[in-house]
Amino acid sequence: MALVANIDHVAFAVSDLGAAVQFYGDVLGLLPIGEPYHVDGEIAVQRVGGGEILLSLHRSGSGAQPVATHAASGSLDICFEWIGSLDAARAHLGALDIEPLQPPAPRRTRDGAAGESLYFRDLDGNLIELMARV
Repeated sequence: MALVANIDHVAFAVSDLGAAVQFYGDVLGLLPIGEPYHVDGEIAVQRVGGGEILLSLHRSGSGAQPVATHAASGSLDICFEWIGSLDAARAHLGALDIEPLQPPAPRRTRDGAAGESLYFRDLDGNLIELMARV
């Protein structure tokens, strides 16, 4: 029996907070929740899709605590479920001068359905995967 209900947020380090917020807004359509804030460091939160999961961006070296033991920009590997076809995703990325790392590859979605994934890197070198059902 599961002891947790869901993922609330995913947090990771970025080298330039403003540029990262802009990038994820432009590339994935993520919407900021309020203004970046300072608790123990510089943090910006963006809503993913319907808003059930949040992306929390922490500026590297800002002093935000607690953080992962090796919180460094460029160490993330995250997958987003793309709405629509990967052909549309490739066109969208191309319009933003973002090159996929390889052609789309067959994958299984979280519920076992047939899917395919496209990979690219963000401004810090984090691996971003877009998965679409086929």
